[in-house]
Amino acid sequence: MNASDLYDRVVILEQKMAEDIGDSRFVPYIQLHEFEALILADPKQLDWEYLEHDIPINNLVSMVGSQNPELINDSPETAPSKRILNEIPEYDKVGAGVAVAEQIGLPMLRQKCRHFADWLAQLEQLGKATG
Repeated sequence: MNASDLYDRVVILEQKMAEDIGDSRFVPYIQLHEFEALILADPKQLDWEYLEHDIPINNLVSMVGSQNPELINDSPETAPSKRILNEIPEYDKVGAGVAVAEQIGLPMLRQKCRHFADWLAQLEQLGKATG
């Protein structure tokens, strides 16, 4: 399945969710694959939480390369979280994941994660419509 098909599929699911809920205040977002795809937008930022993990972090940087992080998920064994855990076994999604995503920042997440950027743009449009 190509990237376009994955994006199309998730958009259709979100549209169906919105139709089912039937409330304009509900703006569905389905993260392509999992939260850690956002972390892979800039895995160098893992060093904020995992000092002295230069080699594993560099391995992740090399692994991601120029790939779209939202589309990194070849199998359950190579999903983004599994890739991070393989390099940094003590990785904690709740404790470190949010802090690392904050360090990555919205500009980089928008640049690297198209679907996430599209959702943020939808939310921003809501603010403009009511403001």
